[in-house]
Amino acid sequence: MKNRLTIFFGLLLTTISYSQELNFSLQEAIDFAIENNRAAKNAARDIDAAYKQKWETIATGLPQINASVDYQDFIKQQVQVFPASAFGGPEGEYTAVAFGLKQNINASATLSQLIFDGSYLVGLQSAKVFLEISKNAKIKTDLEVRKAVINAYGNVLLAEESTAILEKNRAALEQNLNELTKIYESGFEEEESVEQLKITLSSVESSLNNTKRLKKVAYQMLNMNLGLPIDNPLVLTDNLESLTAQQIDLNFLNSSFLVENTIDYQIAANDKTSKELLVKLEKSKSLPTVNTYLNGGYVSFSDNFDFLDTNQKYYGFAVFGLSIKIPILSSGMRSASTQRAQINLEKSKDDLTETEQRLNLQIATARSDYQFAIEDYENKKQNLNLAERIEHKNQTKFFEGIASSFELRQAQIQLYTAQQEYLQAMLDVINNKAALETISNSINN
Repeated sequence: MKNRLTIFFGLLLTTISYSQELNFSLQEAIDFAIENNRAAKNAARDIDAAYKQKWETIATGLPQINASVDYQDFIKQQVQVFPASAFGGPEGEYTAVAFGLKQNINASATLSQLIFDGSYLVGLQSAKVFLEISKNAKIKTDLEVRKAVINAYGNVLLAEESTAILEKNRAALEQNLNELTKIYESGFEEEESVEQLKITLSSVESSLNNTKRLKKVAYQMLNMNLGLPIDNPLVLTDNLESLTAQQIDLNFLNSSFLVENTIDYQIAANDKTSKELLVKLEKSKSLPTVNTYLNGGYVSFSDNFDFLDTNQKYYGFAVFGLSIKIPILSSGMRSASTQRAQINLEKSKDDLTETEQRLNLQIATARSDYQFAIEDYENKKQNLNLAERIEHKNQTKFFEGIASSFELRQAQIQLYTAQQEYLQAMLDVINNKAALETISNSINN
């Protein structure tokens, strides 16, 4: 009962801790995700497993001690048949004789040591490479988790900013519509002008409702990337504009990115190294293996189970042995295995070359996308300022009777489009920098 209560309260505390409102800056969200994201945690476990496997491989070449205790009780003893004449009996007859006593016990210990094995030497090198592969996989996973969190975090900020702007636009339109309706009811404006404004308001309300739904999904996606329940309440402490300003880094844009430093190149290089070790392993199978051992123990015999008596006699024994196994003929099996490993090695070399070329292209593309995002952000920022001025002028002209309702609607639509393009441009700066950092393995926090 006590254990059940302990488990219950433990689960309750875990649930409470994950249902509390959490505040995150972008960097805090990244750090939290790398600690709690399922893929990131599994990658960390793989590194721990690789360390254990490395020691497991090393230990196979170290002294091994094994002990054994064997007890036998012959329910029906086996006999040997001899000519009776050998014991003074008549010729032509046979005598059955049981050798040994009915019960025996044998306790021994064996110390064994590997002297030489080519595959063991290759295994030591392979364990080190496997550990590097696991570490690179962890880095790759962390980079992908980081990129996913940045994208999800940015989408939430975009949804929040879009919602705020659309609500502001709706409030302004409702005010304009109320004023215009009063003017229309007074007979100083046409009905078409009211209808035009209603169409614009309806479109904004529809966009607002959709953005609110998308905002909920964006929060759920961020929670999932953080390793939290999807409906866990979050508060993001960054805002889209300040975060965009932080991500504009011209020095980083103009940096020299070495392909050899990218995690994808290192993974491909590790694959090539592992294939080289497999070739060595196949070649090592043609070398002899040498093992030595020392075995010692005690054995006792009796007709009854009295082996625990102090007067029972035990006879000691010891033996030293050396085993040499020399491969002589495999009918071409070892040669075929070595050739197959060599073929896989050549393929991995081609894969490494292809990976290098692909990464050069991806880095160049990501650099270009990031540069365009910065330029587009500045352009959209200017466009937004112009669209705001145009909309304000047309609204003034409209209520002064100089501009038509159609012209006002066109200016409003242009403004709303410029607002969304500006928000998207900020998000593109954030995401494209994250993409360049991920592909180049160059993180500037």
